Amino acid sequence: MDENVQAVKALAQKAAATDAAVLLASESGTGKELYAQAIHNASSRRGEVFVAINCANFNANTLESELFGYVEGAFTGAKQEGKQGLFEAANNGTIFLDEIGELPLNMQAKLLRVLQEREITRVGGTKPFKINVRVISATNRDLRQMVNEKLFRIDLYYRLNVVPIYVPPLRERPGDILPMVEHFRMEINQKYGYQKTFSPKALRTIQQYSWPGNVRELRNMVERAMIISEEDEIGAREFDSIQLHPSSISAEAGQINLDERLKRIEYHHMRRAYQKYGNMKDAAQSVGMKRSTFAGKFKQYQEKYGDTSPDI
Repeated sequence: MDENVQAVKALAQKAAATDAAVLLASESGTGKELYAQAIHNASSRRGEVFVAINCANFNANTLESELFGYVEGAFTGAKQEGKQGLFEAANNGTIFLDEIGELPLNMQAKLLRVLQEREITRVGGTKPFKINVRVISATNRDLRQMVNEKLFRIDLYYRLNVVPIYVPPLRERPGDILPMVEHFRMEINQKYGYQKTFSPKALRTIQQYSWPGNVRELRNMVERAMIISEEDEIGAREFDSIQLHPSSISAEAGQINLDERLKRIEYHHMRRAYQKYGNMKDAAQSVGMKRSTFAGKFKQYQEKYGDTSPDI
């Protein structure tokens, strides 16, 4: 295990032994939710529910009802019997608030009151409910800078930041790359019924790449390489074909080029499978996809790249 990760895990274990609020800070794709889940699993609340929500996926009105629930007739379209919010659902357990930096200011004030009073009131309701919830939050933004810019409440910042944990990006923990590759390889082999391995040269190629998309990108690339490989041993050429090279360009530009390249490769292999089997069902099965997923992607790629196999 990488030295940086050992330090992070030691701090997470200390936090798990308490009920203190934890703030996980890191770049996108580093696995912050996995750390949150691990802290919950190692805590005294391990037998209770773990509830996760991404604050960036909702607007202010929707987020309030998701977090705190609503009563009958609270707004147009509300369920007749009302709805329980996620804080109620997480009672006695842990709630994970991902992308907490995306929380609008008015919602920050409401969340602060919940944390202070340990009670929630459903939207449209007047009766408060006492709750006992451990809060773990995460962000890829600089909350301290947001406080300075009046975009994040300083009192909420201190409430959430009792135990700050910085999860290092993958480029800062190179010792984790190959163990993760092996974990993903076994998982994907089981998922698709493969028996695939990576050649030593392929593993060296993987180690040399900077992985700007972190763990999420690593898993994605491993799965794609295993899908497109026609041999049981995956060589460096599968990764060369999707331009995994030591970073000599910006992470952002590399990510854009890589994503486009991967789509072209996927379409190339999907076309070959369709030409071989002549129907969506068997073609999808041959590349390890559901028929609906295969059909949707095939149509999308066909519209973008045309009927001829794109240059890959």
